[in-house]
Amino acid sequence: MILSVLGFFVVIFLLATITVAVAWMGFVRQTSEAERVRQDQESGSAPVGEDRAADSVVGGLILEEDSPLFHTDRMSTVNFWENILARFDVVEILKLRIAQAQLNWSVGRVTLVMLLLATVVSLLALRFLPVWAALAAGAGVGMLPYAYIARVRNRRFRKFTELFPDVLDSLARALRAGYPLSATLDLVAQEAEEPVATEMKKVAAEAKLGVGWQRSLETLGQRMPILEVNLFAAAVTLHARTGGKLSEVLTDLAATMRENIALQGEVRALAAHGKLTGAILTALPIGIAAMMFTVNPTYMMVLYNDSFGKTLIALAIVCLVAAHFVIHKLVDVKI
Repeated sequence: MILSVLGFFVVIFLLATITVAVAWMGFVRQTSEAERVRQDQESGSAPVGEDRAADSVVGGLILEEDSPLFHTDRMSTVNFWENILARFDVVEILKLRIAQAQLNWSVGRVTLVMLLLATVVSLLALRFLPVWAALAAGAGVGMLPYAYIARVRNRRFRKFTELFPDVLDSLARALRAGYPLSATLDLVAQEAEEPVATEMKKVAAEAKLGVGWQRSLETLGQRMPILEVNLFAAAVTLHARTGGKLSEVLTDLAATMRENIALQGEVRALAAHGKLTGAILTALPIGIAAMMFTVNPTYMMVLYNDSFGKTLIALAIVCLVAAHFVIHKLVDVKI
């Protein structure tokens, strides 16, 4: 009883702390925005009443204030939490994953949400599971935001891969028509679908800002770590150094990508049966346990009320989760 009361108060304290922290971050951000507007008005850099989303023109390219080129590299608006995150190298990986997923999230908020979920679930699970199982459950639930980021990132990569062959064909046709590469990328950025349009806009913007085509294409490869994108960057860089028929190279690369996408579709269709089997085998024990608890709850409560029975339940859940990931890994064929 005492542990339950203490756990309840700890959860309430954590929720209140997170709420105050989020409110404080919003207040600090609003105060900084008001201070910046006041300074701009005093310096006369922007007329009063004019839209703050005024565009900046650099090298003939119009850039809005919400452009990714103007974004800061701060991981959190809270200095204390940012100093803590700066000590860990794994934070840079998380930051790169968020950028690749094109999510407007900060590393500080994601890590705070992960810690909050892990703490709350661990405290709640202590009432039903052993300590090691409660900690494992908290760690698993705490990783859900990262799993969502990885899922959005992979879905964005898949869509980019499906649209990229058409973009390469458009680039090849424009080059054969006599357009320069810079004008061709601007045209593709306006006509292409997302997420290709956003990435092409970034490449064109970086090149016009003086970064250079080689560096801008390297950053494209970092944002979209796809083999075909690296081949495209290598082809453009080699063409800038030695010359040659870039349009033919892009056409052949687009044809190769289409064949690869078709082969991947066949492999996913063949692996769908294995994935469905894994999902059924994972859900079947849970369904049987729920049915037995409904039919004869006294029989199941004997297992739950015993301390060793709780350990067996926790081990069964761990085995189910591990088996699900093993089956998913076996049927996930990489090409």
